[in-house]
Amino acid sequence: MSPSVLATGATVLAEEDLSMFGTDPWWLIGLKAVFCFAFLMVTVLISIVMERKVVAWMQLRIGPNRHGPWGMLQSLADGVKLMLKEDVNVKAADKAVYILAPIIGAIPAFMAIAVIPFGPPGNEVSIFGTRTAMQLTDLPVAILYILATASIAAYGTVLAGWSSGSTYPLLGGVRATAQVISYEVAMGLSFAAVFLYSGSMSTSTIVGAQADTWFALLLPVSFLIYMVAMVGEAHRAPFDMPESEGDLVGGFNTEYSSIKFAFFMLAEYVHMVTVSALAVTLFLGGWRAPAPISTYWEGANHGWWPLLWFVVKVNLLLFLFVWLRGTLPRVRYDQFMRLGWKVLIPVSLAWLMLVATVRALRNEGYEFGDIVLWVAGAALVLLLLSFVYDAVRERGERAGEKEEAGKAAGPETFDPMAGGYPVPPLPGQTLPPVPRRRPRRERETAGVGAGADGESSETGKAREADDA
Repeated sequence: MSPSVLATGATVLAEEDLSMFGTDPWWLIGLKAVFCFAFLMVTVLISIVMERKVVAWMQLRIGPNRHGPWGMLQSLADGVKLMLKEDVNVKAADKAVYILAPIIGAIPAFMAIAVIPFGPPGNEVSIFGTRTAMQLTDLPVAILYILATASIAAYGTVLAGWSSGSTYPLLGGVRATAQVISYEVAMGLSFAAVFLYSGSMSTSTIVGAQADTWFALLLPVSFLIYMVAMVGEAHRAPFDMPESEGDLVGGFNTEYSSIKFAFFMLAEYVHMVTVSALAVTLFLGGWRAPAPISTYWEGANHGWWPLLWFVVKVNLLLFLFVWLRGTLPRVRYDQFMRLGWKVLIPVSLAWLMLVATVRALRNEGYEFGDIVLWVAGAALVLLLLSFVYDAVRERGERAGEKEEAGKAAGPETFDPMAGGYPVPPLPGQTLPPVPRRRPRRERETAGVGAGADGESSETGKAREADDA
């Protein structure tokens, strides 16, 4: 596919120009890196306080109100408390991997923010007299770089569970690995539709392709699939199975304490910020102002204002994370995996094929009305095939019910001695009723010459002697 992009059905060219990256002086690159790190840390501190405040508000509680004004320094106090706690090392653990696992889990979470654009790709702002872009760097395959860093973070989780030398952390690590792998497949398929529409994997180009319409409106199915997948990959409620305290105590981090446990907690919240920033970049217009503001204010997408719109969108998605945690109960693990493999992935594949078909027809010059007719016709054919399949399946189920009813009404008579030796009955076969002999007094009153079963008196006496 050429670098030109056909956006929103209109012929809008968005060239993939990454020449502005890599030309900044070394001190400006370091300053940008420090800004990205500080942005993540400050957002994490705010999100922790916001989570405790919002959940308390939803549950009619007070929430943190002691540390700082209105309890705003509660997350900072939690961090200091974790660092001052005793650092316990498990004797049965593999010490090298046990210490390395939290670092492996935390560092990749910081790496993805390097390719997220906070503003336009041009030289929009001036920092100490140097014009530069509001983005650390960009790559032609920036989205693949983000997926790679997210996959590396899963190693920290599974290694933490394995190196602890305990059963429950191992189960938590295995759960977390299966969860990340399952939902990264659906997440990658939702990205593929964005690639088809933008014609690029560069984050700045993808934001540029949303100049007219956000991809959340053009690709609503991909957006919804990504929203579910990002909650599952971030191990957040209602998909926090790796930390389900009811059956795994604390999950993969059960044997960790002090600063090592703080690394895992930090990685979780940094990952929340990362996936939220990625959702804003791919589906919500990135740094662009919402439609009413950008329509009536020409300078809304210039200068330092794009940073404000980006931060507001990210915090709204973080509020969504908190809202889900305070609203929905935890699902069962089998329900969670069924949702990923039997719902999200098939729907993603079908939606991706539909988007690819529409884009191919548009590139061939077909009118939008003709494409709608083709898609509607294909949908009707699929509906008819599904109706036929349902009818055939229902007929088979009815035949099976009739057969079961016939077996229940009249069970097949079974002779256990038909082959010359006794055999047990098969399913659906019943033994004939066994005749029961009358008690001795009834046989005596029935007749002296004949027994209760039509036997002679001698035979009856012999049988009674044998019974005695």
